[in-house]
Amino acid sequence: MKTVIAYLRLMRPANILTAIADIMLGYAVTGSVIEIWNSEEKWLINPDISALLWLVIATIGLYGGGVVFNDVFDAELDKVERPERPIPSGKASIAGGSILGALLLLTGVLAAWQVSAVSAILACVTAALALIYDKIGKHHDFFGPLNMGACRGTNLLLGMSAVTATVYQYWYIALIPVVYISAITMISRGEVHGKNLKALQGGMGLYLLVVLSIAVMGVLEQYHWHAALPFLMLFAYLIFPPLVKAIRKQRPQLIGRAVKAGVLSLIVMDSAIAAGFAGIQYGLLILLLLPVSMLLAKAFAVT
Repeated sequence: MKTVIAYLRLMRPANILTAIADIMLGYAVTGSVIEIWNSEEKWLINPDISALLWLVIATIGLYGGGVVFNDVFDAELDKVERPERPIPSGKASIAGGSILGALLLLTGVLAAWQVSAVSAILACVTAALALIYDKIGKHHDFFGPLNMGACRGTNLLLGMSAVTATVYQYWYIALIPVVYISAITMISRGEVHGKNLKALQGGMGLYLLVVLSIAVMGVLEQYHWHAALPFLMLFAYLIFPPLVKAIRKQRPQLIGRAVKAGVLSLIVMDSAIAAGFAGIQYGLLILLLLPVSMLLAKAFAVT
């Protein structure tokens, strides 16, 4: 059982729920939620719902595999900086992590293929971006955050691929998680040693850009800003206070809390945008993932 838990820790279960929220957001953008709610067969598993389920399975595999390989590639560094992690502590092995990561990524691609060729291509791109970040991207101050953000952006596009045409029509919405994850990745630079004022300030600027971007989406005819507003206010309340504290003192513990708040608040960000497209009820459905993710975060590491 300890071995199983160790490999589960590698997968970051709390974070995987944030990836599922991305897929649910993408699905909201397609308009399928409104169509299902207006259908007399709304309680049946129709083709639209089956596409959502396959894409949820896909993102579990892709995200899980990506973060497992993150620890595989960081095994030597973690012996020094984070010896409590599963691989450096000896509770999991590099070989075991590599096999698990490969199986998860393969599962992600195969699940996406059940929806469409476009979904499979997006899954392959997401997997490739994750591996590039794990091996190379994280070591670059500029391209690292952008690389990680691109992983989230393609994951959102994966959710949109439930209706292929949506990917081409609303691709620009994927830029929001790209910017947001870039901000979190930038902030996390000082999580071990602290003293990264410029990165923290840069993250603050990107956070403000994300909030503003969600607010101005009200110009879209099919987007209802009043439904998104309560979720957007909650989002701002969750992400800004921890970051302000981290900027003031620049301590590793405070930076870690700011990163954790940013990661978990991905669900709130997704619920805000989704509510604008599919209504408050659907936004609340996504938001329900937050307490589950927070509960898992107490048992499994987020960063």
